Amino acid sequence: MLKCFFATKEWALWAWGGLTFLFAITWLQVYLTVLLNSWYGTFYDILQKADDVNAFWQSMVDFTYIAIPYIFVAMLAFYFAQHYSFRWRQAITFHYLPHWEKTEGNIEGASQRIQQDTYEFAKYLESLGLGLFKALLTLIAFIPILWELSSKIGLPIIRDIDGSLVWIALLTSLGGIVISYFVGIHLPGLEYNNQRVEAAYRKQLVYSEDDKKFAEIVSLTELFTGLRTNYFRIFNHYSYFSLWSNLYGQVMIILPYLLMAPSLFTGAITLGIVTQTGNAFGKVNDSFSYLIDRWTDITKFLSVIKRLNEFEKQLIPCQNNVQQTTTLDK
Repeated sequence: MLKCFFATKEWALWAWGGLTFLFAITWLQVYLTVLLNSWYGTFYDILQKADDVNAFWQSMVDFTYIAIPYIFVAMLAFYFAQHYSFRWRQAITFHYLPHWEKTEGNIEGASQRIQQDTYEFAKYLESLGLGLFKALLTLIAFIPILWELSSKIGLPIIRDIDGSLVWIALLTSLGGIVISYFVGIHLPGLEYNNQRVEAAYRKQLVYSEDDKKFAEIVSLTELFTGLRTNYFRIFNHYSYFSLWSNLYGQVMIILPYLLMAPSLFTGAITLGIVTQTGNAFGKVNDSFSYLIDRWTDITKFLSVIKRLNEFEKQLIPCQNNVQQTTTLDK
């Protein structure tokens, strides 16, 4: 899954060059969010004072200089990531095909492994990998900002701890990850089972198209009943996880404002500082809580990896060197 893309001459430019470009454009996105965070502090101070119209309109111009580039950078990142993911899928597909051709006998769900799972593997790995890289860059950029803003807190005990908001973001995230693990512990297995029962049901329907003797109501009903049972279990477990993740997300939104409010009401800090702190805390906490935010995608990705690993074990090793460039235009 990895070697056929990163360890071959045919795909070296796309694999390593494309990855470098994605990392660079992700860094640019994070840099623009840092500029936007700084703008929040200035803008909301202007709103609080409400005595300088020129400063207000200048802040709107400053926002445009940040927001417009961010929109185009985000669009370019999304567009290129889609192409990168598809090239990865192409590399895996043309790695599997000659092995599958030489393998005698039937491999259950082989067509689904090659068609659907290769697509999902490349899509989820690109999305999760870039998301993790962006989360790390965000931490590097925003932890110093949040550390400095922590000195503005006026609450007893907390104000005496250096970088208190950073530690609060870290501890709440770690607690959230632990709880998320126990709430969503059954999801990877359920996703894996779901693909198996879906494959069996789809296979019976495909056979039925060619020969109606396979279209037996009893067998199709039995397959669909197993499908329904697994889906109902998935619905239940995803509902539990959705309830928890939404509750956690809402608490994390309001938490920094609860911590900063006493200082605001005593006049120790301005509205701009509060808003900037809330934004910085959100960025740091979201990065620390990356596993919680992407737990469902991670669950599906793990089930895909498990299915592809099982598929690879059943393939006969093949010495044929398939040149993807002669099959499709990269």
